Amino acid sequence: MNSIPETNFQFPGQTGFYKGKVRDVYSFEKRLVMVATDRISAFDVILPRAIPYKGQVLNQIAAHFLNATSDIVPNWLLEVPDPNVSIGLKCQAYPVEMVVRGYLAGHAWREYAAGKRSVCGVSLPDGLKENDRLPQPIITPTTKAHEGHDEDISREQILEQGLVSEDEYEQLEKYTLALFARGTEMAADQGLILVDTKYEFGQLDNVVYLIDEIHTPDSSRYFYKDIYGENQQKGLPQKQLSKEFVREWLIENGFQGKEGQTVPEMTDERIQLISDRYIELFEKVTGNRFQKNNLDNPVKRIENAILKTIRSNQE
Repeated sequence: MNSIPETNFQFPGQTGFYKGKVRDVYSFEKRLVMVATDRISAFDVILPRAIPYKGQVLNQIAAHFLNATSDIVPNWLLEVPDPNVSIGLKCQAYPVEMVVRGYLAGHAWREYAAGKRSVCGVSLPDGLKENDRLPQPIITPTTKAHEGHDEDISREQILEQGLVSEDEYEQLEKYTLALFARGTEMAADQGLILVDTKYEFGQLDNVVYLIDEIHTPDSSRYFYKDIYGENQQKGLPQKQLSKEFVREWLIENGFQGKEGQTVPEMTDERIQLISDRYIELFEKVTGNRFQKNNLDNPVKRIENAILKTIRSNQE
């Protein structure tokens, strides 16, 4: 099954390279080139097999929502020269991720079910069920780890440790809630509920920018709006459009990224299922039909697209 597990280019004027969990990031003096590969991670572990079209899905959903929210906050994106490539401004990233939750799901639910009534310093009421809507959206930040696990952190800890100044953090909070409100509206237009998501921000010339991806299945969770109420009333699980179904499959097979655990076998059938779910999410979230890009020689195609853009910018 053809896919794009990684890239390893060397471009004229390149100043650095960073291999993330999913993206290969090429640094230039004032620009970043992000290649969305088909790698997939869960529990902060890169799984052994790549998922065809996953990178294209992530890159194109991110571009769709970055363009749709540029009136709220400036963002890093300048151009998308290939379905798997985004080129944008090189910003200094803040060392925290702004996670925002409108419903009690995923990690927050697991913490709540374990008896905790506070997540990242935010108090939660008693009596909530899994996937219940919260009284209002809450921000539950995490540290941004280049390796290993991101860790929950509270607003107070961020300020105490000087990770972000108070003025800047208040700005990040405002942007986070405004972006989540816009994402919620756009999801509703497609018959979906935006359950939770995360945003990353950076700074350039004293201006805050939204960076990285936004409202993708790797950073967000969606429910289907039409069946949400009935499922909650009956205590049934919600049908999700997110990466949670991958995590659930791993948990069922004894893997949560802990030491000594082994990733279950990823068969061709499992790979195809995951790929199909990502494509379904693209079409459902954006309202656009997914056009599968040619995977005959995708790495060469990506390299050529980036080189062409570099040359045109130098002219």
